[in-house]
Amino acid sequence: MRITIFKNRLLLTILMLLVALLAGGFNHASGQARPPVPEEDTQMWNDMQAAVALSKEVDFNLFSTFRFGRDVTHLVDRRAGAGFSFRVGKYLRQSPDFLTVASWFLNISSRPVEGRKGNENRLHFNATLRYPFKKFAVSDRNQFEHRIRFPQSTTRYRNRLQIEYPARLSDGQFGVFTSDEVFYDWSVDDFVRNRFVAGVTRRFNKHFTGDLYYMRQNDSRSRPGDLHVIGVAYRVRLL
Repeated sequence: MRITIFKNRLLLTILMLLVALLAGGFNHASGQARPPVPEEDTQMWNDMQAAVALSKEVDFNLFSTFRFGRDVTHLVDRRAGAGFSFRVGKYLRQSPDFLTVASWFLNISSRPVEGRKGNENRLHFNATLRYPFKKFAVSDRNQFEHRIRFPQSTTRYRNRLQIEYPARLSDGQFGVFTSDEVFYDWSVDDFVRNRFVAGVTRRFNKHFTGDLYYMRQNDSRSRPGDLHVIGVAYRVRLL
């Protein structure tokens, strides 16, 4: 009888230890699955745009972006989209135009941290005014974007002022540029983001242009929202 009671107590003790270990393991796994999202990150962005000329005034554009974050160790954002741009007037990049109007669709898949995913579709509409000032080129882009996402869709307004200084090399064109862009989000009725960019651009030929830039982003809502970014952008134009 005493042996039976001892065996039962031993089995109960072992069972309690197993339950405690499993509970600790599940809590640890849960903690690993959803780590805290940092406020700041260092990232590298890779952008590609291909433009197909449908006429002298209209282009069909394809976009793709890959963003590496978590201190440039993981792919945290993938974007793909398509749309049209329409040119009018003078002084637009790579074309004797003054005003361009563009509209496009963008699909975004993001994973800012392990265990946290996001999917979003966006509809964009923008108008860019570009004009010369002495040796500089100044452009002002006004953009509206509707963000279709769960649980709430939102609309943002973005304004970017950019200044470019062109120069020429013996085998092509070279220039420097800087810009500042602000984001206004109607869902919170506030300016939520600012992006400052400085970089260099190189036009290799009439079909291919590349940019290399540094961007500093400050965001009061997103996580991570404060970013240091090194980015490269490639633009291919098919005539």
